[in-house]
Amino acid sequence: MPPISAAYDRILQALAQHEVEFIVVGGVGAVLHGAPIDTFDVDVVHRRTATNIERLIHALEELDAVYRMGEERRLRPTPETLAGPAHHLLRTPFGDLDLLGEIDEGLDFDSLSDQCEVKDLGSGLVLRVLNLDALIRSKQRTGRPKDMWAAEILKAVRDERKG
Repeated sequence: MPPISAAYDRILQALAQHEVEFIVVGGVGAVLHGAPIDTFDVDVVHRRTATNIERLIHALEELDAVYRMGEERRLRPTPETLAGPAHHLLRTPFGDLDLLGEIDEGLDFDSLSDQCEVKDLGSGLVLRVLNLDALIRSKQRTGRPKDMWAAEILKAVRDERKG
Protein backbone atom coordinates (compact mmCIF):
# COMPACT_ATOMS: atom_id res chain seq x y z
CA MET A 1 0.00 0.00 0.00
CA PRO A 2 1.47 3.38 -0.94
CA PRO A 3 2.26 5.53 2.08
CA ILE A 4 0.28 8.62 2.93
CA SER A 5 1.63 11.42 5.06
CA ALA A 6 1.54 11.04 8.82
CA ALA A 7 -0.68 14.12 9.04
CA TYR A 8 -3.28 12.65 6.69
CA ASP A 9 -3.01 9.34 8.49
CA ARG A 10 -3.86 11.15 11.75
CA ILE A 11 -6.99 12.69 10.21
CA LEU A 12 -8.16 9.36 8.81
CA GLN A 13 -7.37 7.58 12.10
CA ALA A 14 -9.55 10.05 14.03
CA LEU A 15 -12.46 9.53 11.65
CA ALA A 16 -12.06 5.75 11.85
CA GLN A 17 -11.68 5.72 15.65
CA HIS A 18 -14.97 7.58 15.96
CA GLU A 19 -16.55 5.03 13.58
CA VAL A 20 -17.47 7.69 11.04
CA GLU A 21 -18.77 6.21 7.80
CA PHE A 22 -16.91 7.87 4.93
CA ILE A 23 -15.35 7.22 1.54
CA VAL A 24 -11.91 8.55 0.66
CA VAL A 25 -11.95 10.35 -2.70
CA GLY A 26 -9.70 12.95 -4.35
CA GLY A 27 -5.92 13.02 -4.17
CA VAL A 28 -5.52 10.78 -1.14
CA GLY A 29 -7.78 8.25 -2.88
CA ALA A 30 -5.48 8.45 -5.91
CA VAL A 31 -2.39 7.95 -3.74
CA LEU A 32 -4.00 4.92 -2.07
CA HIS A 33 -4.44 3.44 -5.56
CA GLY A 34 -0.73 3.94 -6.22
CA ALA A 35 -0.78 7.18 -8.20
CA PRO A 36 2.44 9.18 -7.78
CA ILE A 37 0.80 12.54 -7.13
CA ASP A 38 0.97 15.22 -4.46
CA THR A 39 -2.15 16.25 -2.64
CA PHE A 40 -2.81 19.05 -0.22
CA ASP A 41 -5.88 17.84 1.66
CA VAL A 42 -7.96 14.82 2.58
CA ASP A 43 -11.26 14.61 0.68
CA VAL A 44 -14.00 12.37 2.05
CA VAL A 45 -17.68 11.87 1.30
CA HIS A 46 -19.45 11.29 4.61
CA ARG A 47 -22.71 9.45 5.19
CA ARG A 48 -25.31 12.04 6.15
CA THR A 49 -27.32 10.15 8.76
CA ALA A 50 -27.91 11.66 12.20
CA THR A 51 -25.86 8.96 13.95
CA ASN A 52 -22.93 9.32 11.57
CA ILE A 53 -22.98 13.11 11.76
CA GLU A 54 -22.85 12.89 15.56
CA ARG A 55 -19.76 10.67 15.28
CA LEU A 56 -18.27 13.05 12.74
CA ILE A 57 -18.78 16.05 15.04
CA HIS A 58 -16.85 14.22 17.80
CA ALA A 59 -14.01 13.41 15.40
CA LEU A 60 -13.89 17.03 14.22
CA GLU A 61 -13.71 18.23 17.83
CA GLU A 62 -10.77 15.90 18.45
CA LEU A 63 -9.09 17.19 15.28
CA ASP A 64 -9.80 20.83 16.27
CA ALA A 65 -11.27 21.35 12.78
CA VAL A 66 -12.43 24.82 11.76
CA TYR A 67 -13.54 26.32 8.46
CA ARG A 68 -10.64 27.59 6.35
CA MET A 69 -12.56 30.69 5.29
CA GLY A 70 -12.54 33.03 8.25
CA GLU A 71 -10.25 30.66 10.12
CA GLU A 72 -9.48 33.31 12.74
CA ARG A 73 -13.15 33.19 13.81
CA ARG A 74 -12.77 29.44 14.55
CA LEU A 75 -16.14 28.53 13.04
CA ARG A 76 -17.01 24.84 13.18
CA PRO A 77 -19.51 22.76 11.24
CA THR A 78 -22.80 21.98 12.92
CA PRO A 79 -24.90 18.82 12.62
CA GLU A 80 -27.39 20.81 10.53
CA THR A 81 -24.80 21.98 8.01
CA LEU A 82 -23.18 18.52 7.75
CA ALA A 83 -26.58 17.00 6.92
CA GLY A 84 -26.67 18.80 3.56
CA PRO A 85 -24.87 18.15 0.27
CA ALA A 86 -22.43 21.07 0.62
CA HIS A 87 -18.64 20.94 0.79
CA HIS A 88 -17.03 21.86 4.10
CA LEU A 89 -13.44 23.01 3.68
CA LEU A 90 -11.76 22.62 7.05
CA ARG A 91 -8.34 23.18 8.56
CA THR A 92 -6.88 21.00 11.32
CA PRO A 93 -3.46 21.07 12.98
CA PHE A 94 -2.77 17.92 10.92
CA GLY A 95 -3.72 19.31 7.51
CA ASP A 96 -6.76 20.31 5.53
CA LEU A 97 -9.89 18.15 5.47
CA ASP A 98 -12.64 18.55 2.89
CA LEU A 99 -15.94 17.01 3.97
CA LEU A 100 -18.15 16.49 0.95
CA GLY A 101 -21.85 15.79 1.28
CA GLU A 102 -21.80 14.67 -2.33
CA ILE A 103 -19.64 14.76 -5.44
CA ASP A 104 -20.30 14.85 -9.16
CA GLU A 105 -23.67 16.55 -8.93
CA GLY A 106 -25.59 14.31 -6.61
CA LEU A 107 -23.45 11.26 -5.80
CA ASP A 108 -23.60 10.86 -2.03
CA PHE A 109 -22.20 8.21 0.30
CA ASP A 110 -25.01 5.75 -0.38
CA SER A 111 -24.84 6.08 -4.17
CA LEU A 112 -21.04 5.71 -4.12
CA SER A 113 -20.83 2.80 -1.68
CA ASP A 114 -20.98 0.15 -4.42
CA GLN A 115 -18.08 1.87 -6.23
CA CYS A 116 -15.57 1.44 -3.40
CA GLU A 117 -12.68 -0.78 -2.47
CA VAL A 118 -11.59 -1.55 1.05
CA LYS A 119 -7.94 -0.71 1.69
CA ASP A 120 -6.02 -1.90 4.74
CA LEU A 121 -3.36 0.67 5.58
CA GLY A 122 -2.00 -1.36 8.47
CA SER A 123 -2.02 -0.43 12.15
CA GLY A 124 -5.73 -1.20 12.24
CA LEU A 125 -6.73 1.47 9.70
CA VAL A 126 -9.14 0.04 7.14
CA LEU A 127 -10.77 2.53 4.75
CA ARG A 128 -13.35 2.67 2.01
CA VAL A 129 -11.77 4.27 -1.05
CA LEU A 130 -13.55 5.19 -4.27
CA ASN A 131 -12.49 2.57 -6.83
CA LEU A 132 -10.10 3.45 -9.61
CA ASP A 133 -12.66 3.74 -12.43
CA ALA A 134 -15.04 5.87 -10.34
CA LEU A 135 -12.16 8.08 -9.22
CA ILE A 136 -11.10 8.59 -12.85
CA ARG A 137 -14.67 9.54 -13.83
CA SER A 138 -14.89 11.92 -10.89
CA LYS A 139 -11.64 13.65 -11.82
CA GLN A 140 -12.72 13.94 -15.48
CA ARG A 141 -16.10 15.44 -14.59
CA THR A 142 -14.56 18.44 -12.86
CA GLY A 143 -12.86 19.57 -16.06
CA ARG A 144 -10.14 21.30 -14.02
CA PRO A 145 -6.66 20.94 -15.55
CA LYS A 146 -5.17 19.49 -12.35
CA ASP A 147 -7.94 16.87 -12.17
CA MET A 148 -7.62 15.99 -15.87
CA TRP A 149 -3.90 15.46 -15.29
CA ALA A 150 -4.63 13.25 -12.25
CA ALA A 151 -7.16 11.26 -14.30
CA GLU A 152 -4.47 10.51 -16.89
CA ILE A 153 -2.12 9.30 -14.17
CA LEU A 154 -4.89 7.13 -12.70
CA LYS A 155 -5.56 5.65 -16.15
CA ALA A 156 -1.87 4.76 -16.40
CA VAL A 157 -2.05 3.08 -12.96
CA ARG A 158 -5.12 1.12 -14.12
CA ASP A 159 -3.44 0.11 -17.40
CA GLU A 160 -0.31 -1.00 -15.54
CA ARG A 161 -2.41 -3.22 -13.25
CA LYS A 162 -4.10 -4.86 -16.24
CA GLY A 163 -0.84 -5.21 -17.98
